[in-house]
Amino acid sequence: MSQQYYATAPAPTPAKAQRSDWWRDAVIYQVYPRSFADSNGDGMGDLEGIRTRLPYLRDLGVDAVWLSPFYASPQADAGYDVADYRAVDPMFGNLLDADALIRDARGLGLRIIVDLVPNHSSDQHEWFKRAVAEGPGSPLRDRYHFRPGKGANGELPPNDWESIFGGPAWTRVADGEWYLHLFAPEQPDFNWDHPAVGDEFRSILRFWLDMGVDGFRIDVAHGLVKAEGLPDLGSHDQVKLLGNDVMPFFDQDGVHEIYRQWRLILDEYSGERIFVAEAWTPTIERTANYVRSDELHQAFNFQYLATEWDAEALRGVIDRTLEAMRPVGAPSTWVLSNHDVTRHATRFANPPGLGTQIRTAGDRDLGLRRARAATLLMLALPGSAYIYQGEELGLPDVVDLSDEVRQDPAYFRGAGQDGFRDGCRVPIPWTREGSSYGFGAGGSWLPQPSEWADLSVEAQTGDPDSTLELYRSALAVRRAQPGLGAGDAVEWLRAPEGVLAFRRGEFVCVANTGGEAVTTPAYGRLLLASGEVAEADGEAKVPADTTVWWTTA
Repeated sequence: MSQQYYATAPAPTPAKAQRSDWWRDAVIYQVYPRSFADSNGDGMGDLEGIRTRLPYLRDLGVDAVWLSPFYASPQADAGYDVADYRAVDPMFGNLLDADALIRDARGLGLRIIVDLVPNHSSDQHEWFKRAVAEGPGSPLRDRYHFRPGKGANGELPPNDWESIFGGPAWTRVADGEWYLHLFAPEQPDFNWDHPAVGDEFRSILRFWLDMGVDGFRIDVAHGLVKAEGLPDLGSHDQVKLLGNDVMPFFDQDGVHEIYRQWRLILDEYSGERIFVAEAWTPTIERTANYVRSDELHQAFNFQYLATEWDAEALRGVIDRTLEAMRPVGAPSTWVLSNHDVTRHATRFANPPGLGTQIRTAGDRDLGLRRARAATLLMLALPGSAYIYQGEELGLPDVVDLSDEVRQDPAYFRGAGQDGFRDGCRVPIPWTREGSSYGFGAGGSWLPQPSEWADLSVEAQTGDPDSTLELYRSALAVRRAQPGLGAGDAVEWLRAPEGVLAFRRGEFVCVANTGGEAVTTPAYGRLLLASGEVAEADGEAKVPADTTVWWTTA
């Protein structure tokens, strides 16, 4: 029995785009611009390429598109080092291209969310260049964190903070002062205690809102405010965040006043524009602070992304998430992959406990089965879901890239992050043939494996057993079923060990994370399954690593 055709897939309509609460159950698709589609044959994706592929995203059934940074940038960290927040980097096009993309998306019933990077700028930002050139005492230095060093001659960093990318979080300039950068030296941190910084970003928000964007994903939303006095780590009470120490420059309470000010601006605009926080916090409860009614709308659920394919662990994080978001009235969010972690088709192909950056391919068939099942589980949960480009094709990470072709700047620093993010950023395949499988006429900036021809959009379209058609059907069913989408609770059902089963109104989801097939009740009419399911006499045999959707209506 093929898994896709248990339900008719209605064509997406723009009706949801007009709802004031569209974001509560939105499916948001992340586009990494340099790897999505190349319109001019230079090997690098661009805004015009994205624009030409918008009908694909509409037909896939998503509600909104989140674009990773496309601003003017030296690209020291793939665009997360912004030199000009009101300009498009020439590699991606220009402001007219951005305007056309936003307009076309709206005409197709899609919303556009853009990345905003407020924690730091590029060292090529005009403010920072002038601050360095003008020397100690320059008023512009107060917009960043410049400090004298320690030691007899100021030769030591001002404190013992370390960069997320490895090494000291301070770099010394020629005149002897040091500046703070929580990430790369090319990414100096703004000083959000300075009023000019707040004024500038409120102006940047209005610039893009006036252009018509529907919201912002806030990069490092937890990092803008630093602990008063920039204390050494040795004097700071540390807590744990997914196995890492939370430093005094993360999740400080002062960030919330910034977001309350931003929310006032957003609420001036029609159409229910939204903010989405990238906020790494010690607990889901701390994350909930960012989505109180007068602050941001959504926050990424990194705890869910980092959870292994295990029924008990998944139920725990689902319960904690729903319980944490309920008091603040915000929707839960669910995500399995993004541009910074190993794709979940590869993570689930490897033994548990390896984290979110993995360097081996593992058992690819197993990984794909689990990835498909995990997707149906995610899309059945209450709230909003995020899809990373290419996961709908079942793409694995490319783990065997040679050193000569790697581009991730963290890879070359030799410390901190592993620097293996290139594997999830390889341009996606659109066609069976061509030098870049339809990505563009001039090849691709990272090499694509030859087997990706069979994973291309062209190869999978119309194949009822393909991962692409599974996603298309799942999103259509999610749109059509009244029990799916927004909500803040699930009703857990009794299930065998290793199995998650829950009800949402007339909808029932069963996910078998175990290594063997199990028998469960057949809860009604079968809507969709990620693998073959046999039904007889009111029971269903659910294979290992398979998720099933039923309706009792």
